[in-house]
Order: sequence, then C-alpha cells, then structure tokens
Amino acid sequence: MKNILIIDDDAHIGDMLEEALKKEGYGVLRAYSGTEALLLLPLKRPDLVLLDLMLPGLNGEEVLPQIRGIPVIVVSAKADLDNKVDLLLGGAADYVTKPFQIRELLARIAVQLRAPNTKPASVLRFGDLTLDTDACTVTLGTEEIRLTPTEYAILKLLMQNPSQVIAKSLLLERLSEDTPDCTESSLKMHISNLRKKLREVNGRDYIEAVWGIGFKLRTE
Repeated sequence: MKNILIIDDDAHIGDMLEEALKKEGYGVLRAYSGTEALLLLPLKRPDLVLLDLMLPGLNGEEVLPQIRGIPVIVVSAKADLDNKVDLLLGGAADYVTKPFQIRELLARIAVQLRAPNTKPASVLRFGDLTLDTDACTVTLGTEEIRLTPTEYAILKLLMQNPSQVIAKSLLLERLSEDTPDCTESSLKMHISNLRKKLREVNGRDYIEAVWGIGFKLRTE
C-alpha cells in the first residue's frame, strides 16, 4: 500500500482528501503544520506528500526544501504563475491550485507514484565530511576514516538528515536494517567512538547529543 502524507491545517480539506485517498486504496498520514510534518517525516516516510503553502509555523515554502527523495504535489490557493514556477524549480513534482477537482488530483498522484523512484544521492556531504554510499567510504578533507559497520551506519543516517535531530529509537530501528550489533546499551559507545575518530583528524566535534531526544550533526 502506498502512503500519502497530507500537510494542511484546513481540517475540512484534509478530511475530504483523506476520504478520497482511502477509497483509492492509499494509506493516509496527516500533519497540520510544517513543524509537525518535519517531525513526522523521519518516523513515517510516505511515498508522496500533498503540501499546502499557508501553514502555521513553518510555511510550505520553508518545508519543501527539507523533503528529500519523496515526490511533493503542492496543493494551494496561490495561483500566481511566478510562485508556481519557483516551487516547481525548487523541488515540487507538481502544483494543483485550490479549488481543484478531486479526479484530477488523483490522476496527478497516480502519475507521480507510477514514475520510477529517483535513486538517492550516492555521495553525502556535510562541510568537509564526505560519505560515499556506493564505495562505503568516509573521508574528512583528504583523509579517509576507517569506521566499523555500525559507526558507518550511524554517520550515514545523520548525514541523510543533516538538519534534524534523530531520536535514539529511530536510530536503533534504522541501524537494525544495516547492522545487527547495535543495542540500546551500546549505542552511546558506538557514537562516542565515531565522534573520537572524526575529532582526531581536525579537532572538530561533528556530532552533538540533544539531551533526552537523540543526536544530530553539529552545525557550528
């Protein structure tokens, strides 16, 4: 079953969309603000996003650049041509103006879900830190860093989500897909060893703990 995330603070429109999508056999997730959507995305990764622009907190234009590897259809009352062009060039897969015909929107959703998935970028970068997922190598500046499979998996997940705090529970869930030797009791040790290996190259600490939540890449 394909899952679709509706990001819209208008409960009436959201309910109507949810009902129509479920009739078509889709699973539906809901978020009522941009902030809520960004917290939900790493936990429940959908196959497609329907994004309103006028949202409380972070608006749609601010949320769109942070959605990677998922087709986004903007559904908005903004009908300005320049706005549409900017959003399409900025990463939106499609743009539907409110009010809309539900049959047309369903057709546009079907087209996006039928399209072949874009292969994720094979090279991840964070400052002078580079991770090549094809070669399974990590370099800091010009120096290659030797990591254990668990350390590599932790760093890959953090670099795939460079602006987000990754909860410990999500880290453990995702790490279990790549390496079986990381447990709740050993996670702190694996991250400590990873931070030490990176720090030994140039003295910089690339990973920070967010107390009570998890870990993220250090932006300073």
